[in-house]
Amino acid sequence: MDIREAIRNHGDVAMAITKRILQHDKAKASNVVISPLSIYVLLSLVAAGSKGPTLDQFLSFLKSNSIDNLNAFASYIIDKVFADGSSRGEPRLAFVNGVWIDQSLSLKPSFQQVVDKYYKAMLRQVDFQQANEVISEVNSWVEKNTYGLIKEILPAGSVGSSTQLILVNALYFKAAWQQAFDASKTVKHDFYLVDGSSVEAPFMSGKKDQYVAVFDGFKVLSLPYSQGCDPRRFSMYFFLPDRKDGLGCLIEKLDSEPGFIDRHIPCQKQKLGRFMIPKFKISFGIEVSDVLKKLGLVLPFTEGGLLGMVESPMAQNLHVSKVFHKAFIEVNEEGTEAAASTAIEISNKSLALDQINFVADHPFLYLIREDKSGTLLFIGQVLNPLVH
Repeated sequence: MDIREAIRNHGDVAMAITKRILQHDKAKASNVVISPLSIYVLLSLVAAGSKGPTLDQFLSFLKSNSIDNLNAFASYIIDKVFADGSSRGEPRLAFVNGVWIDQSLSLKPSFQQVVDKYYKAMLRQVDFQQANEVISEVNSWVEKNTYGLIKEILPAGSVGSSTQLILVNALYFKAAWQQAFDASKTVKHDFYLVDGSSVEAPFMSGKKDQYVAVFDGFKVLSLPYSQGCDPRRFSMYFFLPDRKDGLGCLIEKLDSEPGFIDRHIPCQKQKLGRFMIPKFKISFGIEVSDVLKKLGLVLPFTEGGLLGMVESPMAQNLHVSKVFHKAFIEVNEEGTEAAASTAIEISNKSLALDQINFVADHPFLYLIREDKSGTLLFIGQVLNPLVH
């Protein structure tokens, strides 16, 4: 497998999912943080248990030519991109998967091998008749693996007696800036909202030499994280529209061309006139089934395609019923802490200027990326930095 091609394909899928979520009614008026990577990897695991037209649709949607490639990509993400470096003073990372299956069922050996070998998933047999206990167990597992940032991926009442499997992913990221901001230089400044009004928010400011690139209608800032001896290179990117009301146009561009993010990465430092970005903390959750269906992933939500998961005649009735996603991010003077979780429930039913300013005082996009591989970890928007 060409891992670079797999990462590019994931990036294109991530942009399509991100654009659709940002245009979702729930997101239009709120700050957003999501991890398309979390969604992508968990969908890949479901794909590994699918057959026939459902599998074909998964491969088309995930832009992959085989399950083997999807499995290899997931393994690379877990073993390489998210290998924890905190003991060496490098970014703290975690990426874990879990499978909860009804005690009356067992996984097919071929699917169990994929679960174990590539996704390194914990497997638990539970009694879905005791739905509240299962919800509590899954939520506790997610809370532990996101270091307390996400306390509830499954809402009350989301699991019932028809539930047969729950597949869950949790990921965590914490890193310090390569150059920390001086908290004494954090000042209150106006941030202009979508409706034209403004709020006073705390803005950080630092050295005037920064990685910035200017494009038609927007600028991009790159803030690298401290890496130590880590060969990986993590950075946060801020995509700032020129116009205060330009975020919608920028979102439209997200999936307008393959490799959109890769084509808009700042490569050199620029001397800035003014440099200010707001502190922010965001929690966001969404049930993404409708988003996925509108993007063309329909068959997994109907019966008959998930035949490769369990040893049971009822396998022909299995289908994806819910896809829950939650994420959290905090950006401050020291660095960034972020986490995300995705849970899939499977049920049985029947331009260059002389002087550039970068003042992020109006709605913008941001993302966290591992630059050596180009893997996108988190993406979101800030509409109001005061709203958590």
